[in-house]
Amino acid sequence: MLKQQRDLSMFVRHTIENNEEARIRLSKTYHSFIATAGSHRKLSFIKKDVRNYITRKVRNVSEQDDAKEFGKSRAAYEYFGDVVSFDTTYNTNRYLVHCDIIFGS
Repeated sequence: MLKQQRDLSMFVRHTIENNEEARIRLSKTYHSFIATAGSHRKLSFIKKDVRNYITRKVRNVSEQDDAKEFGKSRAAYEYFGDVVSFDTTYNTNRYLVHCDIIFGS
């Protein structure tokens, strides 16, 4: 099945989103489509397409949330003049620093 021939219908997309929201595993979602169609050969997509759709959808939401949070952070910095930064790499940090406090000038 060539990439150009693969397609996720709106029904499939909504089902994927609903199952993802309900925390149903990707493999269970994909196998439910196979069971409904009767065979994986009757589907117009492969498991990787389902995974890619979830990743793109989640990444898009994450980018939108990041942009909103960044705006809030800038506003807070302008108001308070200080920044609190959390080190998200603390598990790999040799000194196990969990919180850095940076004072603005």
